[in-house]
Amino acid sequence: MTERIKAVLDDNEIPRQWYNIAADLPKPMPPPLKPDGSPVGPQDLAPVFPMNIIEQEVSTQRWIDIPEPVLEKLLMWRPSPLYRARALEQALGTPAHIYYKNEGVSPAGSHKPNTAVPQAYYNKVFGIKRLTTETGAGQWGSALSFACQLFGLQCRVYMVRISFEQKPFRKMMMQTWGAECLPSPGPTTQTGRMILEKDPNTPGSLGIAISEAIEDCVTSKDTRYSLGSVLNHVCMHQTIIGLEAKKQMQKFGEYPDIVIGCAGGGSNFAGISFPFVCDKIHGKDLRVIAAEPAACPRMTAAPYVYDSGDVAMMTPLLPMYSLGHTFVPPPIHAGGLRYHGMAPLVSHLKRLDLIEAAALPQLECYESAMLWARTEGFIPAPETSHAIAATIREAKRAKEEGRQKVILMNWSGHGLMDLTGYDAYLAGKLTNYLMSPDEMAKSLKSIEGLPKPPAL
Repeated sequence: MTERIKAVLDDNEIPRQWYNIAADLPKPMPPPLKPDGSPVGPQDLAPVFPMNIIEQEVSTQRWIDIPEPVLEKLLMWRPSPLYRARALEQALGTPAHIYYKNEGVSPAGSHKPNTAVPQAYYNKVFGIKRLTTETGAGQWGSALSFACQLFGLQCRVYMVRISFEQKPFRKMMMQTWGAECLPSPGPTTQTGRMILEKDPNTPGSLGIAISEAIEDCVTSKDTRYSLGSVLNHVCMHQTIIGLEAKKQMQKFGEYPDIVIGCAGGGSNFAGISFPFVCDKIHGKDLRVIAAEPAACPRMTAAPYVYDSGDVAMMTPLLPMYSLGHTFVPPPIHAGGLRYHGMAPLVSHLKRLDLIEAAALPQLECYESAMLWARTEGFIPAPETSHAIAATIREAKRAKEEGRQKVILMNWSGHGLMDLTGYDAYLAGKLTNYLMSPDEMAKSLKSIEGLPKPPAL
């Protein structure tokens, strides 16, 4: 009989609770602040989020029950399969065992519906009729459009302009699910008009799109804002990935030495890693690696600061590794990773040395994605290719060391809507972008004068 190549859980094995890592932090995370430096309270968030989501955002309860109506929708594609990447192992000649959690099986093609569905549900039961949001590569916008359709909510998505132009099929997906998709910055908001007046040719950024979505939210009736990454409740919703992976790794009879995920805002990385970081906090020996773009080197080059999540500073000040909220990233194809900051929880774990980070250049990521597609078959999203590149680095290191390491990677989404990036790569049109010290200094000017996080 051939060796197992995948582990699939039964429907009744789906996790029925989310894991909240805030309950196990060795040291508490600094709180979000108002611009005057005072702590943000639940009521300060009420114009933007429904109170049932705010309660999760500030919770330190270890396990949070997943509501039955949410589980019913998640079972459309969950539990997702865990694969052994044997063909890639053979191509690399590595003794490492490489496993990947395939989150591309969701209707939207990525991990994003894991939080879009509960967020739509909580807004629906709170009485909200309309959601606004931003999206980079379009995966989050697609996921929230899908989730709003499931629960009968209206949805407007502000899509970063460069991605809006690069990825037209993502816009069509959102429209198919009944949502409205607008390029950001655009003329429908005061923030958008202000940005366009300064730079009519701006490629946009997630920070700008967030500002537009929040402005729309707070100036509209029966509307709230939904965020696809960064915040605590989003990271918690995604832990269903790692909780499933733990059960599936047991079916293989193995436990990872290394856990890897790509990192933009931090949600899919948190999803695969937080249940394993919990084990590390309690004494387990493993490495956890966040793979970010070299073009947006938050955890590998930026300082740990208090900064706003958006360019217009409409969000609270969050403690995170940040390039500055005015940062406008270069137009790399991994649009979902082009964010100026990293999730506070992920940043805090990095600060505590519970995780590490690696910066990957665009060409190495596409080279790795091509090898993956030609061995494992699935065509990865440009974002996912960063995790693949980091995985390949570790597999090669295992070969050099002659050690049979077990590597677990989150395959966060497919790239079937991102083939223009592959076309550009194959045509030799892509280049690497590296942030210069001068660019870093200019970008960080936006955080001058803001409160400083306390020392550990």
